[in-house]
Amino acid sequence: MSFLSWKRSMKRSEIQRHSIPEGKEADITTTTLRSQKSDLSVALEDCMATLDLFLSNEFDKALTQLQSKTKESMYHALTYATILEMQAMMTFEPQDILTAGNTMKEAQAVCQRFRKKSSFNSLANRQFTEEEIHAELCYAECLLQRAALTFLQDENMISFIKGGIKVRSSYQTYKDLHTILQSPSYTQGENHCHFEGGVKLGVGAFSLTLSMLPTRILRLLEVVGFSGNKEYGLQHLQEGADTHSFRAFLCTMLLLCYHTFMSFILGTGEGDVEDAEKLLQPFLKQYPKGAIFLFFAGRIEEIRGNLDAAIVKFEECCEAQQHWKQFHHMCYWELMWCFTYKRQWKMAYFYADLLSKESAWSKATYAYMKAAYLSMLSKEDCKPFAESEMELFRKVSGLKQKIAGKSLPTEKFAIRKARRYLAESPIALPAPPLEMMYIWNGYTVIGKHRDLTEGMLKTLDEAQRRLEHNPTSDYTIDDQCLVSLLKGLCLKHLGYHEEAEHYFTLVLCNETQIKYDHYLVPNALLEHGLLCMEQGRMEEAIKLLETAKQNYKNYSMESRTHFRIQAALLKARSTMENVHSVPSTP
Repeated sequence: MSFLSWKRSMKRSEIQRHSIPEGKEADITTTTLRSQKSDLSVALEDCMATLDLFLSNEFDKALTQLQSKTKESMYHALTYATILEMQAMMTFEPQDILTAGNTMKEAQAVCQRFRKKSSFNSLANRQFTEEEIHAELCYAECLLQRAALTFLQDENMISFIKGGIKVRSSYQTYKDLHTILQSPSYTQGENHCHFEGGVKLGVGAFSLTLSMLPTRILRLLEVVGFSGNKEYGLQHLQEGADTHSFRAFLCTMLLLCYHTFMSFILGTGEGDVEDAEKLLQPFLKQYPKGAIFLFFAGRIEEIRGNLDAAIVKFEECCEAQQHWKQFHHMCYWELMWCFTYKRQWKMAYFYADLLSKESAWSKATYAYMKAAYLSMLSKEDCKPFAESEMELFRKVSGLKQKIAGKSLPTEKFAIRKARRYLAESPIALPAPPLEMMYIWNGYTVIGKHRDLTEGMLKTLDEAQRRLEHNPTSDYTIDDQCLVSLLKGLCLKHLGYHEEAEHYFTLVLCNETQIKYDHYLVPNALLEHGLLCMEQGRMEEAIKLLETAKQNYKNYSMESRTHFRIQAALLKARSTMENVHSVPSTP
């Protein structure tokens, strides 16, 4: 059921149609119905109808319908700002980010006007009108969404701490509203389902996000009253997604993002693809050409390793609408990786090139990826592209940029790796697309298909042979350790556990000789720990993961590695607790 269909299902049986002059029926019916509802109810219905336009790819029309009422209605202001923030998160254009941030601040000010006058009592001990309690909810959501923008911009640990403290009032408001919702004295208003859905969105989003943070950060946040629990967060978001409320869509989006992205990039790939598909199917049925849903359908196929099916979905997503090119850029990024997994370097280059021309997210990263793909081709195969890997690698550092005052971790990584090409006689990287693929946890994807993994292992064997024949240089040990780590991953997914363990250990044995790629050692420990977990060697796994967490710092993509270590530790400890809690057989 679409949001618009849901809205229409609430309606007209009480209206006597026979007395209405022909041609005026629809207008009078709508006017009569609206006059019977509160301003809050009318605003929510308007915003749900607008959301229906948005999900049908009518993006500009949706924004136009909202804009005229953003100064007088908290829900119109919040919905308008939410759409702009979604756009900013897709483009990473500095101007879009600034506009979204300012618009969300303005929406927050509108919500403030509807809030109950301040009191020293907590929210749970005060009396509210329905409009006032929705104002508290919308105000908290504005703060939450502003925090979400910060979260996606930067993976730096200090930013998480600052961001966490900044949104403490949002977190506390959601906790108080949840207490009110559970209270026997709470009286359900006309728009109770929307209030309940909003509370579940906030409580679920906070709990899930906090549960993913590394332990040292979570401990600091717990001092100022924060706590996180993954299962609790997922449960609340699922309950919110199951309602026919205004925020059901946002609950669904957060769950889809967790299952298909966050659990892979910031975790160990523990997201539930089956749950993601169940969430997606009703929306795909209602909006078969909806760009958002086609994109997630493609991502689900990609995670399953069904790359040809994924490519079809991403192409359909691009064809479905032409108004927001940002959706195209998201698809181009995933298409680039799909062809990387298939080792079709020319097609991967094609999409990296499209991104470099059309997307402002990270010109340095796109240039690096273009150069990386060209490095996998022969000189003859590179001729049609009229670009050389050497020129592109040398351009990378000059394309560095800051988004909202912050540098992207992926961009920093690309710049550091490309730096070796600035020398007079540069030493080529051994297999740059395969290394960046690891940074984005792509081996979890190809690991589901033996032929893809065997193909990647073959490419790594070729890279290793080249290294063995090259003259020794300052980069030799680093490059050999990189290939060892990636070969270990492939062998693990192929079921050759002893061989995989050998390669992970090889990286550790060469730790003192690594000069540049210090990230390899903690990541080899992480992957070794994950391998032990697969084999049921939990105590050994925890020891390896703790070593990776405690003994290394100031290396490339450190935050992302710590997120993955935290996810692995939680999983290992939970497994051990479950084993120890099972009574032994007499």
